Amino acid sequence: MNAPVAPAPRTVRLSDADNVVVAVDPIAQGNVVHGVEARARVPRGHKMATAKIAKGAPVLKFGQIIGFASSDILPGDWVHEHNVEMHAFDRDYRFAEDAREEEILPVDLQATFEGFRRANGKVGTRNYIGILTSVNCSASVARFMAQEIERSGILADFPNIDGVIPLVHGGGCALDIKGEGYEILKRTQWGYATNPNMAGVVMVGLGCEGFQIGRWKEAYGVAESDTFRTMTIQEVGGTKKTVAAGVEAIKTMLPIANRAKRETVPASEIMLALQCGGSDGYSGITANPALGAAVDLLVKHGGTAVLSETPEIYGAEHLLTRRAATREIGEKLVGMIEWWEDYTARNKMEMNNNPSPGNKAGGLTTILEKSLGAAAKGGTRTMTGVFHYAEPVTAKGFVYMDTPGYDPVAATGQVAGGCNVLAFTTGRGSAYGCKPTPSIKLATNSEIYRRMIDDMDIDCGTILDGVSIEEKGKEIFDTVLRVASGEHSKSEQLGYGDAEFVPWTVGATM
Repeated sequence: MNAPVAPAPRTVRLSDADNVVVAVDPIAQGNVVHGVEARARVPRGHKMATAKIAKGAPVLKFGQIIGFASSDILPGDWVHEHNVEMHAFDRDYRFAEDAREEEILPVDLQATFEGFRRANGKVGTRNYIGILTSVNCSASVARFMAQEIERSGILADFPNIDGVIPLVHGGGCALDIKGEGYEILKRTQWGYATNPNMAGVVMVGLGCEGFQIGRWKEAYGVAESDTFRTMTIQEVGGTKKTVAAGVEAIKTMLPIANRAKRETVPASEIMLALQCGGSDGYSGITANPALGAAVDLLVKHGGTAVLSETPEIYGAEHLLTRRAATREIGEKLVGMIEWWEDYTARNKMEMNNNPSPGNKAGGLTTILEKSLGAAAKGGTRTMTGVFHYAEPVTAKGFVYMDTPGYDPVAATGQVAGGCNVLAFTTGRGSAYGCKPTPSIKLATNSEIYRRMIDDMDIDCGTILDGVSIEEKGKEIFDTVLRVASGEHSKSEQLGYGDAEFVPWTVGATM
């Protein structure tokens, strides 16, 4: 009796133009896939050549260049860092070539969720009181305030409030107060203070720092109110007095914040931040395109989705410029790419320093490959705006924000821009949360979903088993609506979000 023949390992070819396939299952040396015998073991998520790629010739995945052969690559070879390099090449931006008039459903046909309608018309998905800090020197005092409120048990009397969160950071002084770093911090603080998920804000400083609270208030024309209070440790009279004053201010805000009630609102009030972290070889095949399908649905229902992480769309930006609503929007994105090229050169780095070691272990070889997968989060809709870090997002539909690739910094900018929900894809297993904005985790493969079940909300690995991108996109869209309505994501259940406020630091620390 003949022994049963083991099934061939599963692979994916993403474009007819590709000269590599992606291993869904590990490929053993000698396995035959796509009519080619593997010359070496290929780990899951990694690539195998299906044709000869001569030294210097492009390696193609997604039908796009992800690198160049650093030596002759034969059919059946494992394709990774040892035989692939990256260098500059021309890209055709074709500005606004694919822009189109988007179909937006009438309001009465749009999906809905239960949100907090604010006095200014914006809608929150959570109802927090935040303690902001002007400088790291006041970080501990902010935490002490939050701890005192938590210890008192008073929040039990205010069931409509999600919590009191200290949002502390490492900067605020020893910076150029007329420079770019100051402007970024100023926008970020204001964006958090006015995010619709905030019902009230206390801002605490030391008093002598570079980032002066008075100057910040003057810039935005704001005054003290029942739901906005500021103080400095030096003026109030030290740590204990400032903690007491902050706690009293928060207690005054609690009954006001608790008056907020959820009401039915259209999905057009959702502003969804798009993030990916701990990416792997499956990211661009499963979770990212599925999130892109959810973005297309959200835009159809009148909502907004914000793609970011400029170092992680490098090499894919030409796919976005084609979708720009106007040439000016596309050129603004290219200008940001050029800024990053100069920024990395000035700091003796290169764009290919990203991907990380974990990304590479998961199968990603170059930043070009990572970016092509990451850009899939943005779906297919027209790009209606491009914004600087932490700028208020004023356009509807699919938009872009310039941020670093480092997830906490990128997400901080998006929340400052107004995002009230966040969707985060991960293949290696990122542990992350983002108060005051709920974060939904999308696992790119079923193994990491099962291994980190307490952290992962959605298993996108089922796409490899036959679930369609469209089906998974609908599941993500429905989950966004439920979480926006108050259902807690896994990261919220774990308590993540107090330590993930990380404003982008640009420029010298003096």
